[in-house]
Amino acid sequence: MTGFLNIDKRRGDTSAYVVNCVKRLVRAGYGKLPCGHFGTLDPLASGVLPVGIGNANRLFDYFLSKKKTYLARFRFGATTETLDGEGEVVLGGRIPAQDEIAAALGQFVGEIAQVPPKFSARCLDGKRGYELARDGLEFTLPAKKVQIYAFALVRETSPDEFEFRIECSGGTYIRALSRDLAAALGTQGYTTALRRTASGAFTEETAVPLSALTAENLGQYLIPTDALLPFPALEMEDERYFRGVRFAVDRPDGTYKIYRAGAFYGTGVVEGGVLRPEKKLC
Repeated sequence: MTGFLNIDKRRGDTSAYVVNCVKRLVRAGYGKLPCGHFGTLDPLASGVLPVGIGNANRLFDYFLSKKKTYLARFRFGATTETLDGEGEVVLGGRIPAQDEIAAALGQFVGEIAQVPPKFSARCLDGKRGYELARDGLEFTLPAKKVQIYAFALVRETSPDEFEFRIECSGGTYIRALSRDLAAALGTQGYTTALRRTASGAFTEETAVPLSALTAENLGQYLIPTDALLPFPALEMEDERYFRGVRFAVDRPDGTYKIYRAGAFYGTGVVEGGVLRPEKKLC
């Protein structure tokens, strides 16, 4: 039981709640195995939440850094302290025209320095931002570099609200984008709705609601680990490799999916014509 579940998280559920539900189902059908999500979704957000089961969690760093795609709604002419609908709404600022908004999006495409929202899990002096904010302290979180690959205006959803499609690197705060876009337009803004439609190779088309999963059908929705890894395959016949021995191979440098008697085993890395074991994932 190693692989991924592509969960379509409901608005209102926490990412931790989803993982705990999956753990209970896995334990009931397969025994105690590690489970973890690959990229937190805020409770007010919905959409794609990959959950790793078993040794698939060893790929956390690889999948966490992948490109994410969101559909987000921003409201202009108002803000909240949390930069989403959970905080108290404070009116202030004008509502920009649709063509103004579209023209301003280009300045946010590429690598940008983004200051995380105060109500976030980012740490300052060993404390989470949301903890400092709830204590009423004045502080500013350090800016971080993120990559925005695409930022497009989709439609107007109400006189003061617009929907956007955003492709970005892992670690991007969409709530901060709503704040910063509004500031660039000389007003205030916050995120009213957010849905993640893709996270790396995981898309909403293949996502399954948590409510559809049972201990009996869990295996039907499990995505094999090797199906999501974009590396060439390499069959290893010498059993010494699986005990950590390195081998000279006639392959280009890079990462490979290693197979043992036709079954996926894990990953190996070729450097200078020498193959070394990397991760056991079967």
